[in-house]
Amino acid sequence: MKTKRKIMTQEETDRIVIAQTDNDSAWEKPVSVRKAKSKSVMLPSDLAEQAAFFARLHREKSLANWLKSVIRERLDIEEAAFAGSKKELLARNIR
Repeated sequence: MKTKRKIMTQEETDRIVIAQTDNDSAWEKPVSVRKAKSKSVMLPSDLAEQAAFFARLHREKSLANWLKSVIRERLDIEEAAFAGSKKELLARNIR
């Protein structure tokens, strides 16, 4: 028979962690995380100028940040469209 674990509150978790701060055996080995390498994308100069104009128009501090937000929005749209078409294909195949 399975026993249910008690879900601890944030305060209880904090107390346990603080109590174990000096106990090295209570901790796992440190985990090393590397930052992903950034990619470069070449844009034609006229496209880059247009993007810079709209970044300023939207009062974005940097062109790179504006481009990230535009790309993120577009990817969300594409993922939603892909999921919708996939669902539609599955519905057709079931019939």
